[in-house]
Amino acid sequence: MTEESATADLVELVRGLVGALDRCDVDTFVSFLAPDAVLAAEVGRFEGVAAIRGFIEDWLANYEEFAVTLEEVRDLGNGVTFGVLRQQGRLVGSSGHVQLRHAAVYVWVDGVIARAITGPDIDAARAAAERLAEERG
Repeated sequence: MTEESATADLVELVRGLVGALDRCDVDTFVSFLAPDAVLAAEVGRFEGVAAIRGFIEDWLANYEEFAVTLEEVRDLGNGVTFGVLRQQGRLVGSSGHVQLRHAAVYVWVDGVIARAITGPDIDAARAAAERLAEERG
C-alpha cells in the first residue's frame, strides 16, 4: 500500500467516525474502536468499548437536536490523525443552541482506534498529535 493510499484510508475512517456521531449512530461509532480503546477527555477517562459507549450515549442524551461537523482532518503519519470538530445542538428542555469546537487526536492500530484524546485547546492538541506521530515513527 502506498503512503498516499494509507493516508486517505485513515482520513476516510475519521470522516466515517464523525459521520456516525453526526447521525447519533452509536453502534457504528463504537465499531471504529479497538476492544481496549481508551478515550481521554476533559470530563474523564473511559477505558474499553462499553465505557466509551456509555459516555457517548450519555453525551447525546443531553441533546434534543445534535450535529457534528469535521472542520479539519489530517493524517500525521505513524497511525496518528488529528481533527477539529464542531458540535452544535439544542439541549433537552432548552430553546437555545450550544456549540463546542474541539480537537480530536486518534491513534489507529490495525484500522481501529486504540487511543483517543479530545479537548478544547486545538493548538495544544495539534502539537501533541505531531509529537505523538513523531514518537511512534
